[in-house]
Amino acid sequence: MKLDLKGTLTAMITPFKQSGEVDVEGIRQLVKFQLEGGVDGLVPCGTTGEVPTLSHDEKCLVVKTVVDASNGKLPVIAGAGTNNTADSVKLAKEFADIGADGLLAVVPYYNRPTQEGMFQHFKAIAQSTDRPLVLYNIPGRSASNLEVSTVKRLTQVKQITGLKESSGNFAQIMKLVQEVGDRISILSGDDPITLPIIALGGRGVISVASNIAPKEMSTLVNAALAGNFQEAKRIHYKLLPLFDVLFVETSPAPLKKAMSMVGLPAGSVRLPLVPVSDESTQKIKAVLDQLGLGTRS
Repeated sequence: MKLDLKGTLTAMITPFKQSGEVDVEGIRQLVKFQLEGGVDGLVPCGTTGEVPTLSHDEKCLVVKTVVDASNGKLPVIAGAGTNNTADSVKLAKEFADIGADGLLAVVPYYNRPTQEGMFQHFKAIAQSTDRPLVLYNIPGRSASNLEVSTVKRLTQVKQITGLKESSGNFAQIMKLVQEVGDRISILSGDDPITLPIIALGGRGVISVASNIAPKEMSTLVNAALAGNFQEAKRIHYKLLPLFDVLFVETSPAPLKKAMSMVGLPAGSVRLPLVPVSDESTQKIKAVLDQLGLGTRS
């Protein structure tokens, strides 16, 4: 199965009801909002979706709901990665059966495998289904960096077609584009560095900000991919306060607060995350007002 990983893919939140349950109708509304916003793909069950706090059944429910709601209009890349290879393989198979178009797998967190361990982990997940696999490198959360040499080896596994790169290391990013950019899609994993990554040869972003501003992020990314860097730079600097404030506390708590403020289904976060402070709430409100991000639903 082929996927053209390019443009703006939204790292979707998981909305919760006041009772704490997954808000299925809320997910459907969010998919509709993303479709209307012109994004190029949906990524449920990632970090922004609070996947460490979701049960196995809840993960499957979230992915199935997104797949059904998107109804083939957008590719769905489901987050199957954990720090347990066997569990990741099981999730990958179930998500493929549910109808996910592709899979996302993060560098195993907490147990800090060697580069060989990472290679074997990703290879096992990739070869467990026929779905394309996107690697996810985020050293700030996983405590391990997926090195360029390992990515290069992994490109020999045919199912591996993309890399969500959140290291923030531009020397590494440039080497990745140079070494493997013709074989897999290099995607930004951080909104603030999307523009420079595209300028260096990346193909888009898996975005947090597009949860609340899909049209704006899509316009930025499309302009950059078209080589219109003057326009892309204008939008980038306009959205920079939003990029910053969405991480004023641990994500996705600020994002969920922002989405609730503009009428999008979000609910609260699950412990061990907590709702943002009153001070942070005021900062979020000020940025939303500054950007004119009123009712989004």
